[in-house]
Amino acid sequence: MTFGPKPPEGGDWSAAFGHAPVLLAETMEFLAVKPDGLYVDCTLGGGGHARAILGRLGPNGRLLALDVDPEPLEWAGAWGAGDPRLTLERASFGDLAGVLSRLGLGPADGLVADLGLSARQLLGAGRGFSITRDGPLDMRLDPDATLTAHEIVNHYPEYRLADILRRYGEETAARKLARLVVEARERAPINSTHELAAIAERALYRPGPRPRVHPATKTFMALRLAVNGELETLSRFLAQARSCLKTGGVLAVISFHSLEDRMVKLALRGEAPGPDEGGPIAQAWPKSKRGLIRKARTGRALTPGELRAPPDPVRAFRPLRRKSVRPTEAEITANPRSRSAKLRAAEAV
Repeated sequence: MTFGPKPPEGGDWSAAFGHAPVLLAETMEFLAVKPDGLYVDCTLGGGGHARAILGRLGPNGRLLALDVDPEPLEWAGAWGAGDPRLTLERASFGDLAGVLSRLGLGPADGLVADLGLSARQLLGAGRGFSITRDGPLDMRLDPDATLTAHEIVNHYPEYRLADILRRYGEETAARKLARLVVEARERAPINSTHELAAIAERALYRPGPRPRVHPATKTFMALRLAVNGELETLSRFLAQARSCLKTGGVLAVISFHSLEDRMVKLALRGEAPGPDEGGPIAQAWPKSKRGLIRKARTGRALTPGELRAPPDPVRAFRPLRRKSVRPTEAEITANPRSRSAKLRAAEAV
């Protein structure tokens, strides 16, 4: 395979790729990389975390880097050229156990997963992730996948579209927005990101100063999660992460929105949610027997008598910090896209 990227002046591959790694120092502190250890960067992206791990490995250490997007792997083939410690695989981190087994590797000393999009993906208009740059309604992380945002927006029935916006985007006006999308596509197909963003702006308009966050942000996030099955992939990854780690190994996950963070938090506590139609239920058991009433999936309130006692959690991990780690003000100033990041890390027990 021929790799296109050329070494940048000054050797700053992150700047050349156009993406700064988030919470890098904090992640490396939790991983405490052993020179002869095996580590997995489950979501390679710009490679900032991977290069930091390689810089701490000795000659007998090893790093496996995964990504479903071929572009980061091409770049890694350039900045990691000739390094026998680096193995690159085009694969989903939801299939990590199978990849390790196929390569005859593992269990690992550390796993790191950065769940956010890279700035390169966001800014590339041709990928369809950007609200501000017009492009096709694509949103695929894996360019070989078949489902696109165009398919969902233009062909899914209104009730399914509303469910995606509510479930994955936590959009309170999901039904109204879905209705306006259906009305618009009946007049003409919705083909571009700007067309969709304009519909979201009309549906979610509020009088007053222009909001800091674009009204279509939740819509775009919901479609991206649905197109790529990201929550389902994360659920599979969390279910197999312990089996992929040595006892004492570290799992570090960086998330960027509440659905992902809640799933990670529950998994590290041994309370991972079960599957639901179309995606995992990111919902905790009641915290105490005094119990306050929670909602069923249908929205019906459960009475205290209907609440089952929560099962004893299976402790596969010991969280290394009780709360999530957030970026410092200095990092947010230098990299505004890091502002919503949360890092959770735990040791396999």
